[in-house]
Amino acid sequence: MSALALQLASTIRHDGHGGVADDLATEQGFRQWVRAHVGDLDADREQVVALRRAVRSLFAYAVRPGEPSKADANRLLDPQTALAQVNAAAGAVRPQLDWPEDGEPILRYESGGVLATLARAAIEFLASDDRAKLRACPAPRCVRYFVKDHPQQEWCKPSCGNRARVARYYKRKIESV
Repeated sequence: MSALALQLASTIRHDGHGGVADDLATEQGFRQWVRAHVGDLDADREQVVALRRAVRSLFAYAVRPGEPSKADANRLLDPQTALAQVNAAAGAVRPQLDWPEDGEPILRYESGGVLATLARAAIEFLASDDRAKLRACPAPRCVRYFVKDHPQQEWCKPSCGNRARVARYYKRKIESV
């Protein structure tokens, strides 16, 4: 479930043309993302976007002393404000009892919908050992956060590594002229 927190944060991404894309910017994009990642469409786009901002703010706090993602470094929430928003969105888990006429009672927990599911995923991620491996990708134009799975991993994906190497090459080329 904690991978869901990274997926939510990754709805802000490089658009492939030097800019930033927001997968949740439109109602249609929001519905597609929720359907693909959570399944339940019972969600309010504005609330999820606000939760994403809080999650990305906490991710920026978690990667310190490293740099936060370039996408939102200038509009991060204060960590205490972000934490309060995530905790409020997680809500209280309420036990429910189902008892089919022809069966045994079944205890289940009401999830609280998409917003609570996403907030709980962020809480689980930030409280896990993976938090220490969280990084903001330093590649040019990349705005993603990723979990560093290998000691030599520097970027979120190979294409970011290629972009960083090309940028270094051209920088050296220009400086030597």
